[in-house]
Amino acid sequence: MPAGLIPVLSLANFVIGMGAFLVVGALTPIARGLSMSAAEAGSVLTVYALSYAVLSPVLVALTGRIGRRRVMTAGMVLFAAGATASALAPSEGWLLAARVLAASGAGMTTPVAAAVAVALAPPEARGRVLARVFLGLTLAQVAGVPFGSWVAYAHGWRAAFVLVAGLAALAAVAIWIRVPAGLSFQPVRLADLAAVLRAPRLMLAILFTASFLGAIYVPFTYVAPLLETTLGLGRDGVTLALVIAGAGAVVGNLAGGRMSDRLGPYRSLLILACLQVGLMPLLSLLPVPLAAAFALIFVWMAAGYAFNAGQQVRLVALAGARAPVALSLHAASIYLGAAIGAAAGGVVVARYGVGAAGLAGGIAALGAVVHIVMSRQPVDTDRADA
Repeated sequence: MPAGLIPVLSLANFVIGMGAFLVVGALTPIARGLSMSAAEAGSVLTVYALSYAVLSPVLVALTGRIGRRRVMTAGMVLFAAGATASALAPSEGWLLAARVLAASGAGMTTPVAAAVAVALAPPEARGRVLARVFLGLTLAQVAGVPFGSWVAYAHGWRAAFVLVAGLAALAAVAIWIRVPAGLSFQPVRLADLAAVLRAPRLMLAILFTASFLGAIYVPFTYVAPLLETTLGLGRDGVTLALVIAGAGAVVGNLAGGRMSDRLGPYRSLLILACLQVGLMPLLSLLPVPLAAAFALIFVWMAAGYAFNAGQQVRLVALAGARAPVALSLHAASIYLGAAIGAAAGGVVVARYGVGAAGLAGGIAALGAVVHIVMSRQPVDTDRADA
């Protein structure tokens, strides 16, 4: 494993995570700046997420024969360009188009980074290496998104996107320096992608990612206006809430692997989905004492981000030789879930108000419980109750 490679890949994911979900913390400033409603501003995340979900598998397949360093560098450059265009957006339509550009760059970077890590790591260390690569996405929730939210409130949402563009440019340079030149291996082809898409049971398991995260993003997309409306929080309060949410995400990410190892991926995912059914409706009971609200946010995010390790272990067991394709679609499903959740949350908020988002998320999580039960597929290679 080349020195410094994994931290660089994690850095790239940090920047992508920050740029992708910055909208959550900057929803109110964006809405005010472009004269949009909260539901309309939420569509900025929906468009980004849906674009990633659709474009990423295709772009990864189409660039499969190009050196990995070039693909990831180009992806980060596109991401930086999308963030720059977002900062310059004079209208909602411009901003949505800029988010499509950013999503295409992210979709070329994150799955390829995972493939590089898997290819270069020894088999017995692949799980740990993948966890380190994807740690950047989790840390973006802890530090990147809250800081971006603070910048958006303090200096304007355009400044927040400028910050993301600058970090993306630095990440592109770091990738070019640290990823070995000429690095290539068996590429993911469109035929491989088509084969997985034609496997109903495997796709059902992959799409649990979308149904689980989709339920969470019904209220999470609108958590800033929810906290502002119910608890009277401003810039600093919303930023602190997002820091607490990020801390919960890190704890959940670390605990999820141990939970999966101890209980098996299927049982751990089922428990986590059931927890979401109970936790999210509590958001609709706000206002409550501030400490209780922050504790709820921490536990909610911990239970949400604990799913990733178990889901990846499960998909590797179910997909066998096609595991790289399954993991690529898993990454796309993360954004598909965010798109669906943000869109559904927008409908709920527009019709019933922001206070109804938590209850709607809990109802959506019931669908995730049904989904994980339906997607269970015992296989000989999986001894961990997948």
